[in-house]
Amino acid sequence: AGPGSYTVGTMSERFDCHYCRDPLQGKKYVQKEGRHCCVKCFEKFCANTCTECKKPIGADSKELHFKNRYWHDNCFRCFKCYTSLVNEPFMLRENNKVWCSNCTATEDAPRCKGCFKPIIAGDQNVEYKKMVWHKDCFTCSQCKQVIGSGSFFPKGDDFYCVSCHEHKFAKTCAKCKNPITSGGLTYQEQPWHSECFICSNCKKQLGGKRFTAVEDQFYCVECYKDCVAKKCAGCKNPITGFGRGTSVVNYEDESWHDYCFKCTKCARGLANKRFVCHNGKIYCADCPKRL
Repeated sequence: AGPGSYTVGTMSERFDCHYCRDPLQGKKYVQKEGRHCCVKCFEKFCANTCTECKKPIGADSKELHFKNRYWHDNCFRCFKCYTSLVNEPFMLRENNKVWCSNCTATEDAPRCKGCFKPIIAGDQNVEYKKMVWHKDCFTCSQCKQVIGSGSFFPKGDDFYCVSCHEHKFAKTCAKCKNPITSGGLTYQEQPWHSECFICSNCKKQLGGKRFTAVEDQFYCVECYKDCVAKKCAGCKNPITGFGRGTSVVNYEDESWHDYCFKCTKCARGLANKRFVCHNGKIYCADCPKRL
């Protein structure tokens, strides 16, 4: 852009300055809106003010204008990088500052939550809940290693890689002592991997199934019957504690289901009652008298 609204020349005819009345013949003058004035009066009364330096743009200066704003050509520079914007694309931003296209793109770019620098087009980035990071700035709060596009766990304002989250927050299995990352079960207020809570004999998983605990060992019903349970001295079947006959009678290293502990002669049930042992057999208090 140029002057447009006025012309500059050297007066050959006799004219006086419109403002100071000094003769202009043989002097440089400015004609604006049909009036002739000397250079000094032009700068004082007619010249546009530079938007950047706030000084008048004299008749000898190159002038640029945009949207009723004016600049010296030397003042028309990017506010951020100071590159001349004469014949270059620009953006007029707040406070009448002009920016080059590169600085505008950088300024308007989202800021990395990690380094606070702009993320420009082409940068690899990570987005989470309206926040954005450069890919290399998205790191684990514990080990500081780059998570990048890998799996992570948020905890408040912190982010953890899978390994650090397991060691810092995950429950530890009561058997193998390794973290439980998913699933698992609880027995007596202790956490277990499902694959660790198994029958000590057949190794089948016991989660959701009936089992018996014996001195920190666990057994499914079948293995407990076959390998662990005592055999009833009466019916010779295992005493499991399940179903009928959950009560057990013990006497001289032998055990009975409560319903099997009965008089050999009259078959009266003797659980919690007086009994007599004669020749290795159990009798009620009355039957030995009849033998």
